[in-house]
Amino acid sequence: MNTDKSCQHQTPEYILGFITHFQKSRTLLTAFELNIFTVLKDGPKTSSEVAETIKTDKRATDRLMNAVCAIGFLEKNNGKFSNTETTKKYFVKDSSEYMTGLMHTLNLWNSWSNLTGSIYKGGTINQLPSDNKDIREKWLESFIGAMHYRALIHVPEVISKIDLNGVRRVLDVGGGSGAFAMGFTKANENIKATVFDLPEVTSITKEYIQKDNLTDKVNIVNGDYNSDHLPKEYDIVFLSSIVHSNSYEGNMRLIKKCADSLNPGGQIIIQDIVMNEDRTTPENGALFALNMLVNTEKGDTYTEKEMLEWFENANIRFEKRVESFMGNSLLIGRKR
Repeated sequence: MNTDKSCQHQTPEYILGFITHFQKSRTLLTAFELNIFTVLKDGPKTSSEVAETIKTDKRATDRLMNAVCAIGFLEKNNGKFSNTETTKKYFVKDSSEYMTGLMHTLNLWNSWSNLTGSIYKGGTINQLPSDNKDIREKWLESFIGAMHYRALIHVPEVISKIDLNGVRRVLDVGGGSGAFAMGFTKANENIKATVFDLPEVTSITKEYIQKDNLTDKVNIVNGDYNSDHLPKEYDIVFLSSIVHSNSYEGNMRLIKKCADSLNPGGQIIIQDIVMNEDRTTPENGALFALNMLVNTEKGDTYTEKEMLEWFENANIRFEKRVESFMGNSLLIGRKR
């Protein structure tokens, strides 16, 4: 029985307000997608001037920008619009703190719109990004950018919770931008890391590694962890935000491959959302299970019990669970 005290406040007015919150997020995302904040970076402009720049309808652009003002992300004085301090910092393209990951959120909007159909089917009904090369490339760039942005500020804290004593080689499976692989090498000068990912991803990874001047510390191996063998003789195999993309059985096979890549006594570390046994908490994990439903064929969020079953099957001794960041946990085990 749900004993949440907030239930007593769930009046029709509350419910209607809760349900229509999507209008605010869609308004802001559309303004971001149209680069309105970047257009305003040099100073106030009328909505007509903005519309001329971004090639949109003048009346519609005016109504959009008025709504963005209403929700607090633009300012309007004497008929001209300007950025707030927040939007200057996060929504202008040449800002060092530009939230490029919001483009990935735009992609998620489309897939979540098909949630009802995914419930009927039991998996995604969306057209896969791979069906169109240009769309796939843009999707990958926004996805990798979002993951990099999210991880970057947390990497040092996360790695500080991992025992690096005697560690010399780290394998980052599905490493994306290489944020964690690079973080390991920065945490200990004796460590070299490998990012294992699909070729279309590692072409992006290479750019991030070069930008950080770490090409001598981080190398790349192309491959598909579902069908290819992983490279061997590593002291740590790290999987950040990977297992939620796969089925339970797929992860059973993957963790066995990871164990085969480890030196004796080496660590395998899963970083992901860990669900309670009833799967209703944490809230972000329950919602993320739906995110996997609408975006993947078999992805899901998993309980600690399920993850430890993968460890046991791969002859991995579970050591500990440590809270990570943004509701994630680290499950750490060692090869027997």
